[in-house]
Parts: sequence; C-alpha cells; structure tokens
Amino acid sequence: MTATEGRRQQDGDAMQWPVSRCVDSRQIRKDSSTDTPNSITTMPAAISPTLPPTGITKFTNCRLLKRGDLVWEDLWVSSATGKIVDSQASFYGELHLPDSTIDLGGRIIAPGLIECQLNGAFGFNFSTLLDDMSEYGKNMEQVNRLLVKTGVTSYIPTITSQRPEMYQKALPYLGPSGERRIAYHGAESLGAHCEGPFLSPTKNGVHNVDVLLQAQSIEDLERCYGRENMTPRQDGTKLPIKMITAAPERGQMMSLIPEITSRGIIYSVGHTEATYEEASQAVSNGARMITHLFNAMRPLHHRNPGVFGVLGKAESLPRPFFGIISDGIHLHPTTIKIAYNAHPDGFILVTDAMHLVGLPDGAYPWTNGEGTCNIIKKGSKLLLENSDTIAGSSITLLECVNNFMQWTGAGIPQALGAVTSTPAAMLGLQGVKGTLDSGADADLVILSENAVSQGEVGGAYHRLVLDEVWKFGERVSRAEKGGNFM
Repeated sequence: MTATEGRRQQDGDAMQWPVSRCVDSRQIRKDSSTDTPNSITTMPAAISPTLPPTGITKFTNCRLLKRGDLVWEDLWVSSATGKIVDSQASFYGELHLPDSTIDLGGRIIAPGLIECQLNGAFGFNFSTLLDDMSEYGKNMEQVNRLLVKTGVTSYIPTITSQRPEMYQKALPYLGPSGERRIAYHGAESLGAHCEGPFLSPTKNGVHNVDVLLQAQSIEDLERCYGRENMTPRQDGTKLPIKMITAAPERGQMMSLIPEITSRGIIYSVGHTEATYEEASQAVSNGARMITHLFNAMRPLHHRNPGVFGVLGKAESLPRPFFGIISDGIHLHPTTIKIAYNAHPDGFILVTDAMHLVGLPDGAYPWTNGEGTCNIIKKGSKLLLENSDTIAGSSITLLECVNNFMQWTGAGIPQALGAVTSTPAAMLGLQGVKGTLDSGADADLVILSENAVSQGEVGGAYHRLVLDEVWKFGERVSRAEKGGNFM
C-alpha cells in the first residue's frame, strides 16, 4: 500500500466528494497566457461530482516562483505520482478533479530548497565512522526527517577530508535516496559530495593536512573513494558520488578532470592555490562548480584575480556555478554582492553547515581525518577549539536566503532562485528539481513574507518565513504557533 492509498483508506471507503471539493470553474482557464483575468470556462457537464479520488491537491490564491518572478497562478500537485500536474491536461484530458483545494491567501509557493554543501545536521556528522555502520544509515534517516522541516527537500551530503576507509564505508549510505519516492522519508540525498582529500595543504581550512593526498592517476581516486563508488554501472543505477572538490593544481588533477566528469561526477574547484590561469584551465577541462567561493583559496588580486576571475565573461570559456556562504561570518556582505553581480546565473547559496545545526551552544567533538577535536559553537559561529579557524556554519538555508536579501537588496525571486533553480541546473536536474513546471517533482515550500526595515542597502527588505513543506505531493511539515514545526 502506498502512502497515498493509506491516507485515502483512512479518509473512509465511501469516497463521496463533497461539493466544496469540486474545482471552481471560474478558476479554470483555457490558456493562461492569453486569457484575461476575468475569463470563465464552463466545467464540462460530463464530470460527475462522485468521481473517485485522484490524489491531486490544488493550491489557489498564491504566488508561484516561476521564470524568475512571482506569478499569480494555481498549482496542482499529485501525491499519487509525486509530480506537479498540468492542470489543463488533467482536467480536460483525463477528467480529473482535485481531492482538495487550499487557499493560500496570497502566500508564496517555491520549489523545495536544494542544499549543495551540508556536512551534517542535528548531531550527526556525515564524516563519522561507526563500529556498526547500520547505525550510520539510521542516523541518515533521522537527519532526512528533521532536515526537511527546514525547507530543504533535496541535498548533497558532504564528507570532508578523511582516510580512504571512511569514504569507502560511508559513501554507499550517502548516494541518491529518493528512488522509492516516499514523502515521509523527508529530504532526499542527490548523491554525495567528497570535499577532499585532494586539496592544497596551504588552503586546507579545518581539513587535517595529514590525510590530504595528491592524485597522479584516476586509479588514485578509485583507491581513495572505492572503485565501485566511481565506476558507472551497467544497470544504470546512479553512483553514490555526485561531486568532488579538489585543487586542480595538485599532482595530475588538472588532466584527470575530463575523466572524472565523463563518469557523471561534477568537478568543483576548491581549497586551492590555483591562479586565474590554472582555474581557467580547470573550467576548460570540465570543472562546473567552485566550492565556497573566496573561502580557502587565493584572494582576489588586481593583477591576478585567481579563481574569482573565471566568473568574468569570456567567449572561450563557460562560466562555472559557485557556492556562497551568507552567514555573516565567512564573507562580508559586500563581497557577496560583488560575487552575485559578477555572475548571477551561477550564484548558489550554501550553508556548509556542520552537525551542530539544531544543537545548543557548547563544545562538540568532530572527526577530522584522524582522531577528534572540538568545535566551539556560539550562535551560528563555529570555531576550532583554541583557534580562530572557522569550522563551517550552523545556519539554515532559508536563513542564508534572508541574509542575502537583507545585505544586497535582491528580490525574493532572485534569492529563492539561488537555492532552487540554479543548484538544480548545476546538478543537471532541470525539469526535475528546482522548478514548479508540470512534470517536475512536487517538492514545495510555502512561505509568508514579513517586511522589515533597515537593510544593509537601506529601506525595507522582505524576510521569508517557512509555513509548510511538501515532498512528492504530500505535506510533510507545517509550522505551529510560535514557529515550531510538526
């Protein structure tokens, strides 16, 4: 029995539709692109008010994030397919009516948020090797159920620089997890991000230099991550690894980029001493992403802009996507605005959050390649104990969105695009994730907006509040009074 069937059975066996569930014919248009606001289309007389349930929910009186704007449109989603429904084809072609209609009172519907760099959450660090690795899987399931309540419906679990044993044992648990399309499982992994260990020892950040490696051949990567985790499979199942962050100037890594990307793995430039010329060569060879731009790389210099320089327009090179941590600690607000203005179509907000997300302030152990050390949490700021080294963040992705709007004056569509459509494009998931177009996965967030004064750029700015989260066409979380989530 599917989750949808179970819910229908709980609703009763009679399945008689009350009149209030019928679609309001005044809100059905033949062609939304040409009709006037007052267009009325008569409901076909052949439709019976006692049709069986369809699993379709209709949202009305709402603004949808579409095509870089907020558009007043209805939205139909199906819990039976887990997809966004073409309402015209469903109504006129298949004679389907929604089981229920939800009036959102002008609130915003956006695609579910996509997190591209998450090291752990709610007390579980993805770079933790457990004696009983079956417990690792259980911890991941718990993270997924809690993470979705923050608005993140899909994410890239990240492992920092570790010994090969860690990758080989953990990666099978971090691969794509949404194939069964079960809403109550929560957020789904889109595949793992291996941030290391092929990094520059001078730009290691909090990564343990003792575990860093150089690659001379693709076999070196296979020995580290596990050949089975990097080799395309004959049955077509997806690899556990979705993305690798590495310093292109180290060893023979530059020449290995085409082989890595040919396997369907995204190569991201990061933790690097690369010059502008080296970063440009990496992009030319197939690098698609830059990991937390500005952090753990050469700073921008007027005679050699370093990695940042590849965001500039160049006819001979595609411009890569890039991650930005807008927690107010990793980067100055003006730096974030400069990066966005340089290449808005590649701008992706990430948290780089650690397992301390959702935990109170204090000292927490962290596995760092060999042994453990403590991370000190104070608010959203994380530092290695007895140092000034930033150790990731403990911010949520929606908080990053709100900070970005406050500091730059960016509009809601632009800010939400940085955690929906742009990461989906980077991951090659256009039309599946990060969009409200029909046929896409029905992963949604419902948001309210509050006007707040005194932003960094002066005047009022909007702050988004998460009200509900839907996964595969089913509501999985909603805010109670006081902002807590069910």
